[in-house]
Amino acid sequence: MVDHRLSEEHEALRESVREFARKEVAPVIADYYEREEFAYPLVRKMGEMGLFGLPVPEENGGMGGDYFALCLALEELGRIDQSVAITLEAGVSLGIMPILRFGTEEQKRTWLPKLARGEVLGAFGLTEPDGGSDAGATRTTAVLDGDEWVINGSKAFITNSGTDMTGFVTVTAVTGERPDGRKEISAILVPSGTPGFTVAKKYSKVGWNASDTHALSFDDCRVPADNLVGERGRGYAQFLATLTEGRVAIAALGVGTAQGCVDECLRYLGEREAFGHKIGEYQAMQFKVAQMELRAHTARLAYYDAASRMLRGEQYKKEAAIAKLASSNAAMDNARDATQIFGGYGFMNETPVGRFYRDSKILEIGEGTSEVQLMLIARELGLPA
Repeated sequence: MVDHRLSEEHEALRESVREFARKEVAPVIADYYEREEFAYPLVRKMGEMGLFGLPVPEENGGMGGDYFALCLALEELGRIDQSVAITLEAGVSLGIMPILRFGTEEQKRTWLPKLARGEVLGAFGLTEPDGGSDAGATRTTAVLDGDEWVINGSKAFITNSGTDMTGFVTVTAVTGERPDGRKEISAILVPSGTPGFTVAKKYSKVGWNASDTHALSFDDCRVPADNLVGERGRGYAQFLATLTEGRVAIAALGVGTAQGCVDECLRYLGEREAFGHKIGEYQAMQFKVAQMELRAHTARLAYYDAASRMLRGEQYKKEAAIAKLASSNAAMDNARDATQIFGGYGFMNETPVGRFYRDSKILEIGEGTSEVQLMLIARELGLPA
């Protein structure tokens, strides 16, 4: 029979991250958010806790855990704040995993121990200003000149790309033409500070205000030929695998926010009075929170299913898309309902539900829009592409 009970190790991890989120993140994150400042002390603390190294093998400097452990950590962080959670999520699924899955032994030796300890952050440069969801329309180019790649182009909306801790960005670039005439796309590691690599000033965003997001440009940027990550011409396939993994992690983050909305509403319903009664006594409020719990619970089951299939080595592309879609919908719907329950207070940035509402919209866009998830599900059902 299906058993969703956590192991002792997973339960202990969840409790430790929950305590960290409640005691160390919750009291200070509103200030970072208001100042639109990256929360370096919190990120370094997550590194000290080993959270960045959760799915990294011990021989590579990590904790030797599994990807589900990362998801549990993201759910607990997302329950309090998405900016901190997405810093961890992107740092692992987009920064570490391409090197762990596809990097050379030298790249692993150089980067993984520092990444796993949270001393350095890696980023993944995929999205382009004119590309969006059409990643196959990559225009950034990399031409091999002797023993160096010469990179020209630009990237947009890249998380963890401009912090003082950022060590590199893995970028996708057109490196030639395939026999069938399509673009040959490869992935290349570009260390921070490389001449010709420019990080634009941070975006002014609707949400995720305590996370780091920049546009990047490359102007005759030269890196060694050995900085190729994986096989030449396999960059597109590699990033698809990276994004499929990442969708499970993003789903966990979204579930955390959906559950965080329930947490905040339950507290508020027991405190707020209207017309001589606690508002939690009114059935309309009870039904609204019951629907919120329903969404969080079913979305959690979806990401648990996708993660379990991943860990068993089974196909999980459809289940990852379902989990990502279900959780982003749950987070957005719960944030909307929570804001309504809180009324005017919900419209204030100092309340968690106000931040949840601003943050959750990007979950329906980042790492594959909701429309892309529907397209993936349809294709996995055998419908024509």
